[in-house]
Amino acid sequence: MLVGRITTWFAFPEWFTYKEPVNTLTAPALTPGGLKTQFSSIGHYSLSPDEALVVTVPACDAAPYQAIQVGSKWYVSTDYEHHQTSLTRAQSHVDADGQLRFVVTERDPGLANWLETTGHDKGVMMLRWQRTSRDLTAADGPRVEVVKADSLATRRDLDSQRITPEQYAARIAERQVGIARRMIS
Repeated sequence: MLVGRITTWFAFPEWFTYKEPVNTLTAPALTPGGLKTQFSSIGHYSLSPDEALVVTVPACDAAPYQAIQVGSKWYVSTDYEHHQTSLTRAQSHVDADGQLRFVVTERDPGLANWLETTGHDKGVMMLRWQRTSRDLTAADGPRVEVVKADSLATRRDLDSQRITPEQYAARIAERQVGIARRMIS
């Protein structure tokens, strides 16, 4: 039984995520075996050190919980306590146009919605919407673009979420407190 479960776990990414083209995310779909009101979008990335992914997705009023996370190519969560490798909508900066713009890259771009790859040039990405009040469509889903990391400094659509290193350190400190509280509850 143990060997069967290990085999299944190692095969899982191949069955779903790695059938999709690299540096893309799927349209939202009901999560197989998940909550009846949970939609997911899955994908995987492969980035060189000078590249970044910009993931743009509407803030969804039909879902009280919306989140994005990145992980290793083995579907393992990376260090979410000391690095920002996931964000809920409540933790994210929402632009005036109602869009969430997440940036997946290794180097700090000075942005509130930066998702750190923590040394993984390849990995998985997943968006989730929970307790949805309606079925989600492709219009609710993400758009992904690969850009040069250096271009992030001049992108006007990211201006409203620029933060200082001190503000980013405060976000990480807040994460650590939240994780500590969750672990002792």
